[in-house]
Amino acid sequence: MKIFKIYLILSVAALTVVMPSCKKSFLDVVPDNVATIDNAFANRNETEKFLFTIYNNLPQEGHPETNPGMNTGDEFWIYWPISGEDYWSLDPYSIARGLQNKVSPKMNYWDSFDSKSMWQGIRNCNILLENIDKPVDLEPYVKTRWIAEAKFLKAYFHWYLFRMYGPIPIIDKNLPITASIDEVKVTRQPVDSVVNYISKLLDEAAGDGNTGLPDKITSLATELGRVTRPAALAIKARLLVTAASPLFNGNSDFSNFKNTDGSALFNPTFDQNKWVKATAACKAAIDAANTAGISLYRFVPGAISVDEDTKIEMNIRNAVCEKWNSELIWGNTAYGAPTTPLQLYACPQLQSNFVNLSLKGQLAPTMKMAELFYTKNGVPINEDKTWDYTNRFNLRSTTANDKSLQENYQTVGLHFDREPRFYADMAFDGSKWFMQDGMHLIQSKSEQPTGKKQSRLYSVTGYYTKKLVNWNLVETQTAVNVESYPWPVMRLGDLYMLYAEAANETDDPATALTYMNLIRDRAGLKSVESSWTNFSKTPTKYTTKNGLRDIIQQERLIEMAFEGSRFWDLKRWKKASQVLNQPIYGWDIIRASYEDYNRRVLLFNQSFVSPRDYFWPISENNFLANPKLVQNLGW
Repeated sequence: MKIFKIYLILSVAALTVVMPSCKKSFLDVVPDNVATIDNAFANRNETEKFLFTIYNNLPQEGHPETNPGMNTGDEFWIYWPISGEDYWSLDPYSIARGLQNKVSPKMNYWDSFDSKSMWQGIRNCNILLENIDKPVDLEPYVKTRWIAEAKFLKAYFHWYLFRMYGPIPIIDKNLPITASIDEVKVTRQPVDSVVNYISKLLDEAAGDGNTGLPDKITSLATELGRVTRPAALAIKARLLVTAASPLFNGNSDFSNFKNTDGSALFNPTFDQNKWVKATAACKAAIDAANTAGISLYRFVPGAISVDEDTKIEMNIRNAVCEKWNSELIWGNTAYGAPTTPLQLYACPQLQSNFVNLSLKGQLAPTMKMAELFYTKNGVPINEDKTWDYTNRFNLRSTTANDKSLQENYQTVGLHFDREPRFYADMAFDGSKWFMQDGMHLIQSKSEQPTGKKQSRLYSVTGYYTKKLVNWNLVETQTAVNVESYPWPVMRLGDLYMLYAEAANETDDPATALTYMNLIRDRAGLKSVESSWTNFSKTPTKYTTKNGLRDIIQQERLIEMAFEGSRFWDLKRWKKASQVLNQPIYGWDIIRASYEDYNRRVLLFNQSFVSPRDYFWPISENNFLANPKLVQNLGW
C-alpha cells in the first residue's frame, strides 16, 4: 500500500496531527495506523463517510464568531468587555479593536481555529482523490461526482486561505514518504499562480454540464448543502473578481514581498485581462444558475395578508433567511443548525411583558451602516437633493405617513424616508419588526422592552440586525424556537453584483446597469438611471466609468450588508485603510428621554494599518518548522 508523507510542515500544530491521537516530531511525518486509509475506502459506504468528513472541515460561516468577515470590521460592534455568557470566541472582536498579533494570531485558520484546519481539509481531499479507485462497489457516475466534489472542496480550502493570507503554498498532492526534507518545506506561490490553480480546480469540478458536479440537488432529503455546478462556477467568479480587484491587480504596495529565494509574490503591473476573465466567469456562473432554475427570491405571503411595503421587506429578508429559497446557490449547513447562534445574537427582546435570556440582541450594526443605505429615492443620503442631510441627527416626530416607523414617536431624521433595505436590514428605537406572529414595536431607550436593562443582552449602538433573523422565530417566556437556515455562502444577488462590477470594468455599462437594476427592482427602487437623473446632486454620475464604479460599490455594500461580505470587499478595493480608520458611533443607549437617547456617542476609534492589516499574520511558530515560509508584510 502506498504511504503518504504529510505536507503539513506548513504548521507546527498540524504536524502533530494526522489522526486525532497521533503525536509526531518535526520530521516524523508518517501516518500512524496507515491501514485506516484502506479501511476508509473499503467500500462505497465508507468512502462516502470520508467525503462527509471533508465537508465537516468547512468553516462555520454562519456563526458570527467563526466567519472572519463578520465581526472583524466595522459592520457590527459589541459592548466591551463582553460577559463570558455572551461569546464563544473573542477573536473577531479583538481583531476589530486592533489586537491582532503574530505570536498567537486571532482566528488562526492557517493552523487551526474552531477545530478547523484548512490544510487538513486539503490533505483529506488529496487522500480521497488518490484512493477513489479502491472501492469496487462504487458506480462510475457516483465516482465522477465525488471526484468533482473533492476538487471543489480542495479549491475552496485554498480560496479561503488565499483571501485571508494572500499568496499561499499550493498543495496539489500529498508528498510520498520518499520526499526529501527540502521538498517537505514548501514555499508560498505567487498570487497569479494561486488564482490560476484554484480556478483550474473549479473548472474541473464544474465539468461541462455532462461531467463533474450536478446542475442541482435532486435528493432534497439527503443531499442539500452539497455542492453543485452553479456553486463551483459562482465561487470561481468570486475568485476572479477578487483577483482582478486593486488589492491583487497592480498593487505596488506589495512589490517587495518576496520568497526567501527572491521570487516575487505579487505582480505590481495592472492587467486589464483579469477583468475580462472575471466578466466571463460571472456570465458563465449566471448561465449555470439559470439552467438550474435559480432566480432572485420574491416573497409569497400565502395565507397571510400583507401590504406591498411588507412584501418588499420580506423580499429582502427572506432572500437570506428562507430555507433553501430560489436564490440560494450554495448554503453552508455546518452542525445541522448553522444560523441558530447567529439569530440569537441578532434578535432583541421582541415581547414587552417578559424577558428571555436566550435572545441577546448584541449583534449591533454601527451608525456607519445606518448612513450607508439610500434614501427612498434610491440615491445616497448625501447626494439626494430632496433629503435633509445636514439635519439628519435632529429629532423629528413621526406621522401615519411614516409607514416603517411607529406613529406619534420621535426619532432622528436619519431614520426617515429611507429605502426598503434600510428598514428590512436594521431595527432601532421607533421602528417596527414584522414576524410570522405579528408586528413588534422596537422601543430601546433605557428600561424600555428592547433597551438596556442590565450589564448584558443589549445593543451597544442602539441598532439591531433584522436581516439575519428568520421571521419564524418565536419567543416565549421559557423558550425560543429558532428556524435555522443554511448560511448563504453564495446567492444570486451576490453574483449579479459581481457581474455588474466586472462588466463596468470591461467598459460594458449597459450590462452593469441591467443586473444592478434587477437587484434594485427587487428592493423596491427605481433604476439607477431614473434615480440619479431625478434626485441626485450629480445626475450624470452613472454615465462615467468612475462614477458608475462608485455606485456599484455602494450598491453592493448595501445589498450584501451583514452577510460577511463588506470586510472582504473593502479590502479587495483597497478601501479598508480609509474606511476602517474611521470612528465607530452609536446612540446614547443608557438614556431614557428622546433628546438624551438620540445623541451620537463615540464608541471606539478604529485603526487599520496599511499594508499590514490587509492580510492575516502567520503564527511565528511556523517559521521554526519551515524557514522557507515568509511572513506577511508588516508582521
